[in-house]
Amino acid sequence: MSRFRIENDGIGSREIPEEALYGIHALRARENFPDETVFPVEWYRSVGLVKQACYETCLAYSGAIHAKYEGNDLPFLLVPDDILKLLVEVAKEISEGTYFDQFIVPAISGGAGTSINMNINEIITNAALIKLGHKPGSYSFIDPVEHANVYQSTNDVIPTALKVAVMKLLSELEAAINGLREKTEEKENAHRNDLRIGYTQMQEAVPSSFGKLFSTYSEALSRDWWRVSKCFERIKLVNLGGGATGTGLAIPRFFIMEAIGHLQKITGLPVARSENMADATSNLDSWVEIHATLKAHAVNLEKMVSDLRLLASDIAGKSEIDLPQKQAGSSIMPAKINPVIPEFVISAAHRIYANDQLITSLCAQGCLELNAYLPVIGSSLIESLKLLIACDRALKTNLFEGLNVNARAGEERLFRSPAIATALIPFIGYNKASGLAKTMKSKGVDIFTANEELNLISTEKLKILMKPENLLKLGYTLDELMS
Repeated sequence: MSRFRIENDGIGSREIPEEALYGIHALRARENFPDETVFPVEWYRSVGLVKQACYETCLAYSGAIHAKYEGNDLPFLLVPDDILKLLVEVAKEISEGTYFDQFIVPAISGGAGTSINMNINEIITNAALIKLGHKPGSYSFIDPVEHANVYQSTNDVIPTALKVAVMKLLSELEAAINGLREKTEEKENAHRNDLRIGYTQMQEAVPSSFGKLFSTYSEALSRDWWRVSKCFERIKLVNLGGGATGTGLAIPRFFIMEAIGHLQKITGLPVARSENMADATSNLDSWVEIHATLKAHAVNLEKMVSDLRLLASDIAGKSEIDLPQKQAGSSIMPAKINPVIPEFVISAAHRIYANDQLITSLCAQGCLELNAYLPVIGSSLIESLKLLIACDRALKTNLFEGLNVNARAGEERLFRSPAIATALIPFIGYNKASGLAKTMKSKGVDIFTANEELNLISTEKLKILMKPENLLKLGYTLDELMS
């Protein structure tokens, strides 16, 4: 039979399961926001890191006070050091993901993150009470607000924790992008001189190579990495210690000045206190900028996989690219294999585009000193980061590691394409090159056979001009025309 305890707040009282680490504030949030989307564990863990920094700062503050006023009766109350040390211990456990099953606030909620903060305050308090041998809810010994929330506000703790979580994920994304870029560069180097026909508007255009194609992906990923590396600078300024609106009201100056240093030491991240914490509290434009970078990476990934899916498709005839066969493609059609990895990436990219619109719109909804929509903004941002990390890793491991280039098929298609005649314009002129192309197209022959019939250029010269080093070089010189 379930047993309950009674907890009270300014609204009334509620029954809470006796052994639950969450309390009345989290329960009300769960009832008020019946969303089933799970709150990001990365953000939850980062709140633990921020809380740890706050408690360690309080311990330092207590030590400084007692050193300065030793033997004096203080005219104010301090959280006892033994309780603070216990809170530090539990906060560390939160940062490791412990007790996440007791976090019951959904990803989408109202209240600017108050429910997030209070749920974690309740978990920290009740876990500490159990360590002391008390039952959860025995708040006369340790209190979720008086102790677990000491010198803190939702409005500085929760956004600071979001920045910590995002910085950690950005580091993962950097590594994932570089891992994928290594694979595209391997393909670029391996197929630098393997010829293929280039396409514009899905029509045959001019000679190119598989190396050139993969180089476009490598360059795009290089830009993505560079942009992601700059994101840390955009979000390093935090408002921890700023309190409700960034003014630091009712918070010791010692805490305001020292808390960031403790957070830096704990996380190893380049966080710094904003010189204008009111701005850092009320304006969320940096998240719009960060997510725009994520969107740009998603765009590059979608372009890449769309290309590869097209080149590997049955529609293209003898495909120039073979994608690795990852799973059965049909429950009824034998031997059918679908391009599931590109489809996964495209699906993720469009989810990220949707998140970008949501983040843009809700960051603009900030009102005066605060933005009430941080929970869904932060959850969507973390979702986009995790999707991109997953995409990069999936492309590296499940697509590029098994991707095969059919170089011979690409070269044969090139030499049979009327577009190859473009390479001869400097030597025989546009009109003769056009006649050559028409012959190739009407008779379905390659450039060598058509030239033999029209005798526009010597066979030996044509073979030289059709070599990869000549087709792929940047422009031509007058000496080449005279030779």
